[in-house]
Amino acid sequence: MGSDRRLVGAILAAGKGSRLQPLSEAYPKPLLPICNKPIVGYQLEYMRELGIDEVYIVVGQLGEAFERQLGDGSRYGMKIHYLTQETQLGIAHAVMKLEQYITTSFLLFLGDIFIISDTLDDMIKQWHEKDADAVLAVKRDTPENIRRNFAIVLEDSGRVTRVIEKPRYPVNDLKGCGIYLFDVSIFDAIRRTPRTAMRDEYEITESIQIYIEDGHPVFASHALEDDINITYPEDLIDCCIREMKHRGVDKVIGQDVFFRGKPDVRWSAIGDNAMIDGDGPIEECVVFPNTRVKHPGPLRRAIITPEYELGF
Repeated sequence: MGSDRRLVGAILAAGKGSRLQPLSEAYPKPLLPICNKPIVGYQLEYMRELGIDEVYIVVGQLGEAFERQLGDGSRYGMKIHYLTQETQLGIAHAVMKLEQYITTSFLLFLGDIFIISDTLDDMIKQWHEKDADAVLAVKRDTPENIRRNFAIVLEDSGRVTRVIEKPRYPVNDLKGCGIYLFDVSIFDAIRRTPRTAMRDEYEITESIQIYIEDGHPVFASHALEDDINITYPEDLIDCCIREMKHRGVDKVIGQDVFFRGKPDVRWSAIGDNAMIDGDGPIEECVVFPNTRVKHPGPLRRAIITPEYELGF
């Protein structure tokens, strides 16, 4: 068990987001805006609130966009390091990119997961109080959602005994949520992780199961109020609406937005420097920054960027 209880952060942001096309051709998934803030921006803010001031981001396709948008991390009160993963072979493979740089325990986010949480510090609390080597964020969820993620089996003490990747038949209602707190000894388990038969990738759940069987104490934390995997373009709209409800508002309007008309805007996010030309109501829409929108009639469930207009 590691003796150093300092934490750094890590975000895996190298995925290609093929199911997000055409958005992913111009925007890395973790940089997509939720209420005018990139997904990864929320993650960095959560980490900073937990006292983390150094973060490693693993990037891939369009990786230079992260440095342009996030810079060196000073605006978030932290230092950001960028690492490049040339080939994507699963989450565990991406985590191994971190080994030569990280020498202490780390909080790991998957960069395409949008979360809402007022209790993320429970992961830190579990880590300290139970002297854990790993803490996994979990949430009670539907069988359908568990099948798309992974199931977690606990002892009565709350210690994790099994993790099951994308189970066809979930054994309970506990879903793993893609946020992990690991001691550096997890790298030994990852190094011994085989490729899976199902996807021919190095799955982090396989690594965690090896870690558990090696005797490392792994615990679960009910730290999330909500989480959404950003998989398809329309998920962006749903994320924005959930974040608005969390804030107690029904629209988010960026800076220097120009309205040529007086449309009724509800459950929509409009980015900085956008121009809205039309009087029709706008409902459940996401307008990216620097976008001109011409709509003489109603606009509903649309994503509009400088490059694309997508309706759902």
